[in-house]
Amino acid sequence: MNHKSRGENSMSKERIGFVGVGLMGHGIAKNLLKNGYPLTLIAHKNRAPMEDLLAQGAQEAKSLSDLAIQSTVIHICAPGSPQVEAIVEELLPTLSEEAVVVDCSTSNPNSTVALAKQLKTRGCHMADAPLGGTPVQAEAGELATMVGADEHVFERLLPVFQTWAKSVVHLGQIGSGHKMKLLNNFLSLGYAALYSEALALSEKVGISTEQFDSVIRGSRMDCGFYQTFMGYAVEGNRDSHKFTMKNALKDLRYLEAMADEAAMANPIGNAIKNSFAMACSAGGDGAEDYVPHLVDFVAQRNGVNK
Repeated sequence: MNHKSRGENSMSKERIGFVGVGLMGHGIAKNLLKNGYPLTLIAHKNRAPMEDLLAQGAQEAKSLSDLAIQSTVIHICAPGSPQVEAIVEELLPTLSEEAVVVDCSTSNPNSTVALAKQLKTRGCHMADAPLGGTPVQAEAGELATMVGADEHVFERLLPVFQTWAKSVVHLGQIGSGHKMKLLNNFLSLGYAALYSEALALSEKVGISTEQFDSVIRGSRMDCGFYQTFMGYAVEGNRDSHKFTMKNALKDLRYLEAMADEAAMANPIGNAIKNSFAMACSAGGDGAEDYVPHLVDFVAQRNGVNK
């Protein structure tokens, strides 16, 4: 079921906890506040987004256990499954019965299912609600989310999701949201690898990046991802798509593990993964080395100087 419209003003008095108010989390948290939900945050290394949200009415928890005590629904935006597992471990002892942990990260579905079982032993629930979109869309409350959750948990969470997502799709049971997110990233990161190699070859045979773009932009080969990717390749906007290559590589490794478990050959996924592995091993694994920058690493590997 695809829930595209925002619900009526049916907001329950859920108390929201939030772990990870970074590039995506800040916008989600801001929209939760804007729609009247009490919000409790916990600080990380960068306090600037935190201070902005505190100024808008959020409260600060001193620890994850304190955050758990104050919250009925806890959103987590973390780099991956190891971090989510560690966060849930700290939340677990003080979670109230019927509390819901919502993992908005791109995580390993097997880990998600295991965490749901662990939470169930405490009378609590899990939902995986990974994100589709950009930080700009997060700020505007126009993300997409693909949700894995029991039906009654999903219905309870839907008004919450509709404060920050334009499209909410319930895919089924726990883990299905994360499975779909890995498939989504398989496509988007595949585009990135394909564009990078095509642009290197284009330059090699005497067709400039600008000329390439003048043919593809507006054609059937154009799409939203192409435009944000080329925002860097053509215009030099380093922040056109702020998703790191290190996180991209992590997601492709999760995809590989999912394909292995399904006993399916995944040669294209492996080729995409290797493209990002090459870039990361060549120095592209920093906090500001974003997916569109892959074009530079593929060009350099092939002796292309633009």
